[in-house]
Amino acid sequence: MKTMPAAPAPSSNGRPTEPHKSWKKVNEERKALKRQRKQDKLLKELQLAKEAESQAEQVANEVQAKEQANPSTLSIAVPGSILENAQSNELRAYVAGQIARAACIFRVNEVIVFDDVGIATARETKRSYEADAEGSGTGTVRSSSLQLARILQYLECPQYLRKYFFPLHKDLKYSGLLNPLDTPHHLRQQSKFRYREGVICDKKAKEGHSYANVGLLNDVLVDKAIEPGVRVTVKMEHQSENCRKQRGTLVSPDEPRRETGVYWGYQVRIAHSLSEIFTKSPYASGYDVTLGTSDRGTNVHEVPNRSYSFKHMLIVFGGLQGLESALANDEKLTVDDPELLFDHYVNVLPRQGSRTIRTEEALLIALAALQEKLQPQVADVEADLSDLLPKSEDTGISVRRDVLVSKKQKKRKHVEDTPEETVVDEPPSPKPLPKVTRLKANPFANSSDALAKSTSAEDDFEVVSSTTVSGTSHSCADNDLSRFD
Repeated sequence: MKTMPAAPAPSSNGRPTEPHKSWKKVNEERKALKRQRKQDKLLKELQLAKEAESQAEQVANEVQAKEQANPSTLSIAVPGSILENAQSNELRAYVAGQIARAACIFRVNEVIVFDDVGIATARETKRSYEADAEGSGTGTVRSSSLQLARILQYLECPQYLRKYFFPLHKDLKYSGLLNPLDTPHHLRQQSKFRYREGVICDKKAKEGHSYANVGLLNDVLVDKAIEPGVRVTVKMEHQSENCRKQRGTLVSPDEPRRETGVYWGYQVRIAHSLSEIFTKSPYASGYDVTLGTSDRGTNVHEVPNRSYSFKHMLIVFGGLQGLESALANDEKLTVDDPELLFDHYVNVLPRQGSRTIRTEEALLIALAALQEKLQPQVADVEADLSDLLPKSEDTGISVRRDVLVSKKQKKRKHVEDTPEETVVDEPPSPKPLPKVTRLKANPFANSSDALAKSTSAEDDFEVVSSTTVSGTSHSCADNDLSRFD
């Protein structure tokens, strides 16, 4: 017969007390609870990993969608050695200004300055300009390439930002003499375009925000906290009447061109050799169409129109010795013919009248000749923004006709109100006497010939020796003027 377990004894407060647990049971319960907590933690980490993976995939899809929506880009590569052919520092700066102007006129998105020589000469030494990607040392580049890249960056930067990014430097000594690019992103203060280039200021702002100087009277409060001195692209928000602060949003530099179709300047990149032009492309998929220019290439007039369909196109120009010399100086390339490096090898100016064409001239010729041959896969958006962007005038301020008329009326009224001044006739100034040239006596001439050739002006004066003049000085004191009668 089974016995029933004894009922728990009541406690002092009337509640039944729990039976005493052994240490073995307590340890088992603790281990079970620990296993449960570990399982819950693993499940939570797995769930967070799945959420992070899905979020990263979503961001990647958005980036890919934006990249697909971004218009096609055009890149050019020019050698830095072209500045070495200039005879003075002023001409060096002018050549760089011509390249910058050509890049903006034909809406180039990237300018690559590459070293086509590869060795340092006595005239052109190499200078360090940035740290390597591994951080093991400093990169070096020829001074001509560095000067060309610096001037290109200086001209592309809006005028109100240059003092923040470009201190005084000898490479920029004559940059003030160059023609301005006057690109759409060089906005005036009165321009009302919704995108502006700016720099983060060290002005104190609330948490998670910062101030940016975008060329207006007051700084703009942006939606992210970034260290001062960084160049940013700001999308201006509509300012309400009650809000005094102008606010903006930081966006990608590609957004203005993608959303409005406005040309937003170019990027500058330095390549140490010809091979680095292709290997260090800023685009994930690289350049899908590459084109080299040479007088040994295919006639550009034989290329059908719209035959070069591209997403990211690259056009490479040679230096004084052409692309053949740049290929020979590159140790990483093993091919002998530069035509094998490019998808297309084109002669942009057949039957040229000069034996040589300068690189800055070839740049304008090639970009003009290839305009009808290029077919971008994603074209720029076409929008009428003439009222929001600066005009072609130097000041960028459109003056109304009524303002001009009012200015003319004020000037006319001011002239009528001013009293007329009495003009006093001044006596005519005496005419200057004609100058008489003194003739020096020829010591080798005959005295009889000199007397015969004496002029009427010489007859009015008496020629005496120095001893005679000193001896008759007392007669002058006695006012004896009979000698001049």
